[in-house]
Amino acid sequence: MIGLNPLKFWFVCGSQHLYGPETLEQVADGARTVASGLEKDGRLVLPIEFAGVATTGDEIADICRRASADPECGGLILWMHTFSPAKMWIRGLSQLTKPVLHLHTQLNGSLPWDSIDMDYMNLHQAAHGDREAGFMHTRMRLGRKVVVGHWSDPEVQDRIDSWMRAARAWNDWQGAGIMRFGDNMRNVAVTEGDKVAAEMAFGFKVDGYGVGDLVDKMAEFSDAEVEALANAYAEQYTLVPELQPGGEKRSSLLDAARQELALSAMLKAGNYKGFTHTFEDLHGLNQLPGLAPQRLMEQGYGFAGEGDWKTPALVRALKVMGHGKSGATSFMEDYTYDISAPGKELVLGAHMLEVCPTIAEGKPQLEIHPLGIGGKADPVRMVFNSKTGPALNASLVDMGNRFRLVVNKVNAVEHPDLPKLPVARAVWQCLPDFKTACAAWILAGGAHHTAYSLDVTPEMLDDFATIAGIELALIDENTSLSQFKQDLRMNEVYWHLAKGFTV
Repeated sequence: MIGLNPLKFWFVCGSQHLYGPETLEQVADGARTVASGLEKDGRLVLPIEFAGVATTGDEIADICRRASADPECGGLILWMHTFSPAKMWIRGLSQLTKPVLHLHTQLNGSLPWDSIDMDYMNLHQAAHGDREAGFMHTRMRLGRKVVVGHWSDPEVQDRIDSWMRAARAWNDWQGAGIMRFGDNMRNVAVTEGDKVAAEMAFGFKVDGYGVGDLVDKMAEFSDAEVEALANAYAEQYTLVPELQPGGEKRSSLLDAARQELALSAMLKAGNYKGFTHTFEDLHGLNQLPGLAPQRLMEQGYGFAGEGDWKTPALVRALKVMGHGKSGATSFMEDYTYDISAPGKELVLGAHMLEVCPTIAEGKPQLEIHPLGIGGKADPVRMVFNSKTGPALNASLVDMGNRFRLVVNKVNAVEHPDLPKLPVARAVWQCLPDFKTACAAWILAGGAHHTAYSLDVTPEMLDDFATIAGIELALIDENTSLSQFKQDLRMNEVYWHLAKGFTV
């Protein structure tokens, strides 16, 4: 995936000098065993590095300062092998800028019932050592993930993996940029937002460009370069006859290839992670970019249409979270419904052109059709059906005083043929049911643009929201509309006051 930096996670074990050097050597050996054992089964997406046993406030502060300054440190995994008086951790954790996972585990899964003595008890004190740590984390209002269970348990490792993926996406946002051509689609509310607040909250910036910059960049590529890319399309996709060499619409495919070359060059030159444009600002372009955004999303860039700058950042984050899995993440939009059969309602998701082929079932086909919007020539696009299975839609919205991440679990399903619909599409059923999910989404202020993924889980997004310090509104199989409404009301109060809480 483009622009994905190397990352590792530090494993830090807490103890104290009270136990003496011999016990501390055993603590260090045990911590190394846990740190290496977590990786043994290959369930974790990123490596763990043992960062030592912390026994004093100065040692803890030093670890936290070094972790915060190390660009390759994605976060800290904390475990108290013995009892570690938590006041020692205040200074270090107050300075820490990296995500935290508190692993409540112990070295051995079973107790040696016939031989256990006080030496064993003094060495294996996580049962109450982690409670001491947990109190201080809570007292400091430290956003963190708590994972409980033996370190060899696959479920424990999978939960750590989810957090690692969220932490990597958070790291990827720091200093990232979104390229925005033109402004917001006129008079649309939910795709607007406070870009200053977003950069303060999330660490990514949004840079504006004129569409003329893209037109100028397109002119820099030779016909031979454009033809070479168009020929590469034929190796990856099925081209309709009019787009093949000698076809009557071949020039449109070449124009789309030129758009991709220019967009790719501009994104790489500015080290951007995503982009957006609007069909209301296409001066100098022959067609609305459709194929280029699809192709660039396939490479790992985030994208959304209509000037929406929040959704490209979210699409990129979900692509990073899902990296190493199937790769199935895309920009999406709830477009229209089949609500003819109560209890069996379907949502047809699509967009004008730009759905990522990572979600495609089978080989996409390159086609060209009228768009009916934007006033430009017929654009080229990939057409395909989505894979099926458990998925989710996520939306990042600006609530004025905070950001909210709205997430709905869905099941992507098979659907009838769509011979006259010339766009890529997915069809899904909402959880817990159509009426509850749609009402909850609307009450939460979720946008019509989403990041759609068959890889990312609600737990990853819960972890991500915790790391980012933002509100999460999850709609899943357990959602009750009355409780969801009450939660939204209580969230209004909590998030209004949260920044005023003191330690």
